[in-house]
Amino acid sequence: MNDFFIDARSPSEYAHAHIPGAVNLPLLDDEQRRIIGTTYKKEGREAAVLKGFDLVGPKFGDLVRQAKGITDSRKVTVYCWRGGMRSSILSWVLSLSGFHVTIRKGGYKAFRLEMLAVLQEPRKILILGGRTESGKTAVLHELYAAGEQVIDLEALSNHKGSAFGSLGLPPQPSNEQFENLIALQWKQLDPSRFCWLENESRSIGRNKIPDVLFERMRIAPVVDVVADMEARRVRILEEYGTFNKEELASCTLKLSERLGGLRLKQALAALEENRMNDWLDILLVYYDKMYNHGNSLRDPLSLHAMPWESSQSTASFAQLLVNFKNNIHV
Repeated sequence: MNDFFIDARSPSEYAHAHIPGAVNLPLLDDEQRRIIGTTYKKEGREAAVLKGFDLVGPKFGDLVRQAKGITDSRKVTVYCWRGGMRSSILSWVLSLSGFHVTIRKGGYKAFRLEMLAVLQEPRKILILGGRTESGKTAVLHELYAAGEQVIDLEALSNHKGSAFGSLGLPPQPSNEQFENLIALQWKQLDPSRFCWLENESRSIGRNKIPDVLFERMRIAPVVDVVADMEARRVRILEEYGTFNKEELASCTLKLSERLGGLRLKQALAALEENRMNDWLDILLVYYDKMYNHGNSLRDPLSLHAMPWESSQSTASFAQLLVNFKNNIHV
């Protein structure tokens, strides 16, 4: 997708989901769109079109100025919901102002259907597993740097996958947009080569991994990173130690039902008294138990333990995984 995309839909439509990389230049804002819809229902299409011209006409100059402010290119692709009136009007206005405009056939609706179809296409995948804070994300990045195909689901979701996964990160995309982001990367994969994905539960924060992908992930071979407990402690404290007690306590409370009353009370007390190792002990028992349960549901023959020695760099460990991949046959 090398074109510069302009989304002519309303801000709320764009915020819900859009073609990744597209910039919103709404022909109608949310209130104006509501007015047009009401006019259409009460008075019919012709009246709604006239009302639309009344609302949009005075905005033409601002639309052109905004378009010139968001891109130096004069070659753009415009879309709305189905490539209809809104994109046609914006295309006309921009064309008169010196832009070379293409209207995306079928609009966002066609793009969305394409992305859903892409997710159905088969790909060869390997799962990078390991208990909480085994260093999987760093290894995943190293694999990508080494030329491996990688999809970082947590990066696409703006969430690290645990009860603490939203700390320090921007808001998550809608689930529809999360699927779009995955599908675009899925589409670009070479089907003849393996792609690495980190082991995840079905949901990452409030985003849900598409069913078809999650089912493939559950039966794919897993390279299980085995890191020692002290290395995991260090990573956790480095990653979350900068957040205040109130934020950590709020996240810990999300685990209340799973930890149980006593362990929750003990974890919160440890946080309050700055006994971080005791807090970690309680949480890691829970997270390790959950991880072991997840692995118990897999085919044991699909699990391949890969010890990560503390003296071993991330790059050298990633190379071991590449060597493993090169010798696997599925």
